[in-house]
Amino acid sequence: GVRDVMFLYEENRCSMTYMYEYPEYLKIKLPKKTARRYPAYELYLYGEGNYAEENKNLLLTGIPVLFLPGNAGSYKQVRSLGSIALRKAEDVDFKYHFNFFSVNFNEELVALYGGSLQRQTKFVHECIKVILKLYKGREFAPSSVAIVGHSMGGLVARALLTLKNFKPELINLLITQATPHVAPVMPLDKYLTDFYTAVNNHWILKAQDLRNLTTLSVAGGFRDYQVRSGLAFLPRLSQHDSALSVVSSAVPRAWASTDHLSIVWCKELILATIRAFFDLIDENTRQITEDPKKRMSVLNHHFVRHPAKMYEENPEVFTHLTGAFNWITVKASKWTYSVYNDSDGKYFSFPLASHRKSYSHVYCENSMLDTSSWIYGCMNTNSSMCLEAADLSWRAELLPTTKVVMLKLLDYPSLSHIVIQVPPAVGNKYTLGCEFFKEDSRTVQLPVTHLFSFGFSSSKILLNSTGLLYNVQLQHFNQIYQAFKIYIDSHCQSLKERKPSVYRLHIPWSYEDSITVAKVPSLAEISAKLHIAQPHSDSSLPELNIYSSPDCQYEVILKTSLLQVLGQIVRFHAGAFPVYIVSNILLTYGGQLGTLRSTGQCSDFSLQLVRTAKPYKVEPLISIVVFLQGFNWFREIWESLSLPEVDAAVLSSQDAWFPLVSLILFLFGTGIAYWSGVFFSTSLRLFSSLWLTLIRPPELQKDKLITPSRLCGMISLALVSWSTCGAFAVLIIYLQYLFKPVHIFVTSVFHFQDSGHSKETSQNSSTHTVKAQSSVDSIPEATQSPSNSKTSAEAVNSLKMHITVLNLFTWIVLLNLPSLIYWLKNLRYNVRLDPDPCRSTAIILICILEILMNSSTSEMKSSKLLKIAAKVPLPLSVAMLAFGRMHLYRVPHFVTFSLLLHVLCCFV
Repeated sequence: GVRDVMFLYEENRCSMTYMYEYPEYLKIKLPKKTARRYPAYELYLYGEGNYAEENKNLLLTGIPVLFLPGNAGSYKQVRSLGSIALRKAEDVDFKYHFNFFSVNFNEELVALYGGSLQRQTKFVHECIKVILKLYKGREFAPSSVAIVGHSMGGLVARALLTLKNFKPELINLLITQATPHVAPVMPLDKYLTDFYTAVNNHWILKAQDLRNLTTLSVAGGFRDYQVRSGLAFLPRLSQHDSALSVVSSAVPRAWASTDHLSIVWCKELILATIRAFFDLIDENTRQITEDPKKRMSVLNHHFVRHPAKMYEENPEVFTHLTGAFNWITVKASKWTYSVYNDSDGKYFSFPLASHRKSYSHVYCENSMLDTSSWIYGCMNTNSSMCLEAADLSWRAELLPTTKVVMLKLLDYPSLSHIVIQVPPAVGNKYTLGCEFFKEDSRTVQLPVTHLFSFGFSSSKILLNSTGLLYNVQLQHFNQIYQAFKIYIDSHCQSLKERKPSVYRLHIPWSYEDSITVAKVPSLAEISAKLHIAQPHSDSSLPELNIYSSPDCQYEVILKTSLLQVLGQIVRFHAGAFPVYIVSNILLTYGGQLGTLRSTGQCSDFSLQLVRTAKPYKVEPLISIVVFLQGFNWFREIWESLSLPEVDAAVLSSQDAWFPLVSLILFLFGTGIAYWSGVFFSTSLRLFSSLWLTLIRPPELQKDKLITPSRLCGMISLALVSWSTCGAFAVLIIYLQYLFKPVHIFVTSVFHFQDSGHSKETSQNSSTHTVKAQSSVDSIPEATQSPSNSKTSAEAVNSLKMHITVLNLFTWIVLLNLPSLIYWLKNLRYNVRLDPDPCRSTAIILICILEILMNSSTSEMKSSKLLKIAAKVPLPLSVAMLAFGRMHLYRVPHFVTFSLLLHVLCCFV
């Protein structure tokens, strides 16, 4: 599954964007107050060559666009947009041009640490004010700014509207690239999830206020494994009709999936964006139009359905058909025509009266990919010629190798003829085709194979193509965990040269189509999987549109792809893996405490994991709660107890959950937990061997749990946590704790070797060393005195317990690591991380681990709390899976509580 997500995607079909002149970034001077408040952030203006020189005095006359980089993103990523916009402005002799500004966020890791998102949002607000001030007094001064946000930059742009003193009219257009709008990819701290909640709630509650803001979200498709495209779709609201979400694979003239970084420089996408920007200009104000309908019309033209014509706001309904062209009447229901070096222009006229009774639709295609009109509708009832006609070219749709039109005859009752225009073509070679057909004859249904067929069974359909178009409807294909491989095998009767076939997987409820171009004859393979599940209110079927070649046979074979099903599980739920891993370790830890209480011996981690970590202990309870939450009375009781919503219920409401996925993730967690245990044991043996060769270890002595020196250490680390960064203090205590198991292991092995009770023991000390290093259990006791044997057994028990605690603690360190990295990166600006997501947890953990480090299992055996401590990890594991899947920052709290009981067992 991981392999499918990370490596098995389509090749990069994007072209690189290049600068024609050296890019320059002019730093904009910010007001002193702003610069002092945000010392790490900066604002730049992009330029190249002469244009950069002219703008050094900041006498700007263009249209302002602000680029916001994302997680660890650079302000220099604006160069692709800026450079292509500059070339486009040169094409129109600078009648209109754009000034591209970019914010330097110091490459902060905002996708992993949410503490600075609010700060970034406020800084962007200040930048907008500074930018608009630069144009004051100009003839066509702008009153608003367009924003392009990559990744988390798009979310920061949306968050501007949540600021109390922000005026919504300061932004008129927002384009986001691979921005996770729905939820964070990894919810590692509360600030991040709270920020998302505030932004999304505001956009839902204040939807009426957002009507003047047009928003476009472009997702990267399956190549982007960092932000899955389902997260990039803006919340759907019936009253909010000024937002559009598309996947790059469906964008006309791009038709390519992009990875998380290439979406910023993908030439095909950047061209679509810049063309849209220029079409959005109002000729009167020389700024982006204030009309929201026009803005949506332009975005639909460039990002949803391109008619292979230049954008026109109000295209003329009727056109005069002029020129000394020959008029040819075509009465056949199917017609193809090849053009090559034709010196005369022609009009082909298709009378509709004879076809209306027999056929429901007419379909036409043209492989000449220019932007001129080519298909018209006439209203003459008497003659086959007409001088004035309706331009039907606006009904066309551009595909990679052809432009196509499909018209339902009932929708055009007044038309008497369809006219195809073929202008003189000197040196050009292209083909045209038209056919009349009944919709039923070209639409076939193919039921998809069951999820559990594992690719052994297949659905097949054979199309004996006599026409130019077929629609294969895929029945029961509506969930995100379904994934198929579709094979299209084409065979043709003659070996003549044919135009390539185009296969389009069309998903009617979201703009996530994918297009494949294949030679004919050939065997083409298409992956069919969804970014978004079908909404409950939608009953439409996904379609495979086959733009075929006549006289060819197409066989469509569909199979379930187990590899891609696993890939979908990883794509949608990889963020929850740490929760399942820690849950398994926590269950094992509880099992070890249980065996210590019942037998006086601490069992081995791997054996206890196999014995204790069972999905049926945790999953059924969560499933029951999710089921009961469907009833109002239970929901009311749940809310009255102030309990948070169960994460599985939220995922179910988003159609991103099904019962088996939790079992698969739990088993995956068991596997990782098992191998992490093996890794710790192996690492322990390696470090111990190294220690033994270098240093003679001291005696293993029984010491007090709290001594003045340890108390000083505890207070010092607590102060470090409070004054700098909690994760830093946690890392220090973790590194300190790492040496504890090594110390116990080395001391036990060494003193066993050194005791030499018999000749055999003395002779085979090296053998015993090897045995001791092969397993934690293998410190022999038979050859030692009873007291030594007891001490050795205690050491082994303590060692096993320390390894499990260390294993648990490792995951706490890993989950807190992003805030540590963020703090280290910003250390030159501020010594104290503020806000710090793990400061209070860190102080508690320091106290716990400083005591646990010096504890042994002998103190716990007689504890009155051991029974409770052994039982608590099970409900904690259930709670962790219920409330931690979409809130990873809660995981350390559950672990800390369990370790706190462990510490109390040492005293009570």
